[in-house]
Amino acid sequence: MTIGNSPAGDPLYGREQAWRLLAEWTQSESLRKHALAVEICVVACGEAEADRLGLTDHEHAGQREALIQLYSTTALLHDFDYERHPTAQEHPFVGVRELERLGWPLALRTAILGHAQYSGVPRESHLAKALFACDELAGFLTACALVKPSKSIADVEAASVRKKMKDKAFARGVNREDVIQGAEELGVELEAHIAFCIEAMKKRAAELGL
Repeated sequence: MTIGNSPAGDPLYGREQAWRLLAEWTQSESLRKHALAVEICVVACGEAEADRLGLTDHEHAGQREALIQLYSTTALLHDFDYERHPTAQEHPFVGVRELERLGWPLALRTAILGHAQYSGVPRESHLAKALFACDELAGFLTACALVKPSKSIADVEAASVRKKMKDKAFARGVNREDVIQGAEELGVELEAHIAFCIEAMKKRAAELGL
């Protein structure tokens, strides 16, 4: 499965390499955890897309693995340049130029550009739509978990998240319109998408510290 200018299943462009690059550019533990939360949600979307495409049997195992790897690495790297280059003039453009120099897939780079509304790059692929739909939401779900007495994602419910979204004072850095638009672009009902991402994050809660 070749995507962009390099094979999406190429081990040179795998999760280990993506995490190493993220860690090199990002010292903030919270930003790393955000990348991980977004990855968890985006990979769940990728798995669902692989199922929809019929990549479910042994014959298609390689294609499925390549697709999931692409979703995983795109999510991990979507903000990897943000700590060094947080302005709208630089992020994610500086990072994408570095990814191009290193030979990361075109589909990954295009999706990363598309997750920034101001980039002018349309979100045409399912990958790009999934990244946009999960980015702000993953941050909001993390915030919802951290205000629980247990600080656990297991105690977060979709209906309560919808209510929290109406409280403009809560997690004010999260763009609610992006969350709503993301679900619309992905073609899913908002509360269902919220529940879907909560379930995905529950499965890897220990990694997230939630």
